[in-house]
Amino acid sequence: MAEPSGAEQEPIGKPPHAAEGELQEGLAKTGRGLREHARTIVLLVLAVLITLFAVLNLGEVKVNWIFGSSHAPLIVVIVISLLVGIVITYIAERRVRRRS
Repeated sequence: MAEPSGAEQEPIGKPPHAAEGELQEGLAKTGRGLREHARTIVLLVLAVLITLFAVLNLGEVKVNWIFGSSHAPLIVVIVISLLVGIVITYIAERRVRRRS
């Protein structure tokens, strides 16, 4: 007696681990892994914190220069100080690399 034609067919549903593989394949196809998603989330959190920091530091402060003084928003003083620090660090690192 012959078996019904449907007895040899594979199950219709996919095993639970197949969905995980499809997710990883989908992430690989888009070029973004879980590490990239985590990095994006961290950068978004940092952007929100920096924005809050800027909004909370809008008050005017007196800035004393070598030859006089002026008033500026605190956030401007902070950003200029940050940029000067970045430039000094960049120059110092280039000098160290040149010596090596």
